[in-house]
Amino acid sequence: MKIDKNTAVTLRYKVSDATGKTLQESREPMVYLHGGYGNTFAKIEAALDGQLQGYQTMIDLQPQDAFGLRDESLVQTIPKSQFPPGVKVGGHLQAHGEDGHMHTFTVMKIKGDKVMLDGNHPMAGKALRFTVTVTDVRLASAEEIAHGHVHGEHGHHH
Repeated sequence: MKIDKNTAVTLRYKVSDATGKTLQESREPMVYLHGGYGNTFAKIEAALDGQLQGYQTMIDLQPQDAFGLRDESLVQTIPKSQFPPGVKVGGHLQAHGEDGHMHTFTVMKIKGDKVMLDGNHPMAGKALRFTVTVTDVRLASAEEIAHGHVHGEHGHHH
């Protein structure tokens, strides 16, 4: 079956930076609903459109086509007194950003009584290479299409 709108596509993938260093590799297959539902990056979807199970490719994405450009307004320094005891570098916190939306912030640095947080995705601002292998293609169910994502194993669970 060809990858087309409203197919459930199962992939294995590896993400590398511009130097070829592996940043992430799928342990479990990733399944997404193909056809403009926003479940994977648009350029990856375009590269896979019309392909079959077994297809392999490498797709280079610029930051704006992947996790976006870095947004320095998402870097904040907050008094340590506003954090619970035990805050550590590398920890993650959920909070409202200056834009009012919920963001995940990473604790980047603790210096004295100040904590520096970064709300950017860890891969924001990076050019990335995705190596993908299509391991399965099937028709999506009516419920998956209505919900805009794949259900079941390696997909979304309600």
